[in-house]
Amino acid sequence: MAEFAITGGIGSGKTTVAKLLVAKGATLVDADKIVHGLQQSGGKVFNSIVERFGLGIVKDDGELDRQKIADIVFSDPKELEELNKIVHPAVGEEMAALRKKYDSQNMIVLIDIPLLVTPEGNLAREEYASFRGKIVVDCRIETAVSRLVAHRGFNEGDAWARIEKQSTREQRLHHADYVINNNGPEENLSEQAESCWAWMQSLAKEISDN
Repeated sequence: MAEFAITGGIGSGKTTVAKLLVAKGATLVDADKIVHGLQQSGGKVFNSIVERFGLGIVKDDGELDRQKIADIVFSDPKELEELNKIVHPAVGEEMAALRKKYDSQNMIVLIDIPLLVTPEGNLAREEYASFRGKIVVDCRIETAVSRLVAHRGFNEGDAWARIEKQSTREQRLHHADYVINNNGPEENLSEQAESCWAWMQSLAKEISDN
């Protein structure tokens, strides 16, 4: 198995690139999807989050109101830290289980980790250094904000607040082994994804040959 991480700031187009690579043959481990599952009613961290932030963050259908949680934590660094203390260990356990499942199989695994790099500029977990390669999807902050407003319903202030709480472009690029530039239209990504996939395959072959 060859493991690659893919990351990028919110609005960078990371998810779109990940889908293109999956279409070419990568097996995806999606950290965001894991988080959603853990936070669902009955999930591992649901009760802990409600206990910490109160019943006001629970919708009428019994599920967490993710927007309310975001409004709380992205306006207060201490609250964000408390949420991360609850969520990150559980996510790490789930990801480790999936990585172990794929370990004995001859495949290229793409692990989608939005928070691969901390706001301090370090890898979020020591084991992330062991990935065969780290792919960063990069774009200008103004481009990311425009996408969040146009396609995901953010107001501009909220979009800037989210971005400012993440690692910077420079910090992510410092850890990159491969960079995909997504400042242009989405159709420009196909050729870059093709080149990235060829790179991933070449590194995976080095592992299988050794």
